[in-house]
Parts: sequence; C-alpha cells; structure tokens
Amino acid sequence: MSRLDMNKPFLPVRIAVMTVSDTRTPADDRSGDILAERITAAGHHVAARAIEPDDADAIAWRLSQWIADPQVDVVISTGGTGVTGRDVTPEAFERVIDKRIEGFGELFRMLSYQKIGTSTIQSRALAGVADGTYLFALPGSTGAVRDGWDDILVWQLDSRHVPCNFVELMPRLREHLPPGHD
Repeated sequence: MSRLDMNKPFLPVRIAVMTVSDTRTPADDRSGDILAERITAAGHHVAARAIEPDDADAIAWRLSQWIADPQVDVVISTGGTGVTGRDVTPEAFERVIDKRIEGFGELFRMLSYQKIGTSTIQSRALAGVADGTYLFALPGSTGAVRDGWDDILVWQLDSRHVPCNFVELMPRLREHLPPGHD
C-alpha cells in the first residue's frame, strides 16, 4: 500500500542511471530509456547516464565516481543481476556498499513473483547505501525495470510517501562519518 501526503513538499532527487550490458548501445538501451523516462516523469532529475560492460571492475569504478559526485543522490542500475558467469553487478555493488538494504531485493522478488512466478528466483536485485548515496540494482529486462520503479522506487524516492521514505533519510545517511569527511 502506497500513500502520498500531499501536504508535504515534493523534493526531487538526482538519479544516475547505469545500464550493465556487453551488447547495448545508447541507440537500443530500452531498459535505460524506460527508467530515465520514468525518473523524469516522476519529477526527478537524471543526473548522469552510462552503459558499462559486464565487468565488475568497470561497474565498481563507475559506481565510485557517482558516489563521490555531490550531484548524484541515487544510482539505479539495470542488468547483470542474474546467475550466469557474466552477471557481476551484485559483486561490483558489494565492493562499494557500506550498508545493505536487505528488504529491497526481497520486496522486488515478492512483487516479481506475482507476475513471473518462480522465475524471479534468478534475480539477485539488491540495494544499499555508500557514502550517503543510495544504490539500487535491478535486472535488465524492461519488465523488471518497470516493476522496480513503478512498484517500489517511485514511492520510496517520493518525499511525500508515508509513513516513511528514503528521501527523508538522506540528510542522515552520512551521520556516522567523521566531521570533514568528503
């Protein structure tokens, strides 16, 4: 159940979109396009966009760049969350995550199960926080991107969502770091 308190202000966030694929290009990145369109339609800003190969080093490097960028609040990736040898997005995310958001992957698979049944078990969707930046890894299919955004992220990234949302926590994500840490 998702509810918005229209008495609260909407606070747009800056979201970077990463497509993980050895075969996609900007011309045929349908999942990245769908995600970027939904981000903009929800009132947020696409802060950056990239396509990275199925290579854990390249993915972790891009994540690190965006985590260090004060103009990026959230990173959402699409692709590379399966179980084949080339699917290394979760491993790359684990290299940079400070805290996991366990419920994201669990909720994604629960919602996905209602649509694709037991095939959802092949998804290793996950989320976490790294140095004050939210990170979300979605599967690469257009359906998975729609499900992840429409059923979870559009709500949790809306400052008006009640009883709670990720946006209201943003000012406190770095409170464990020593003063002057940048």
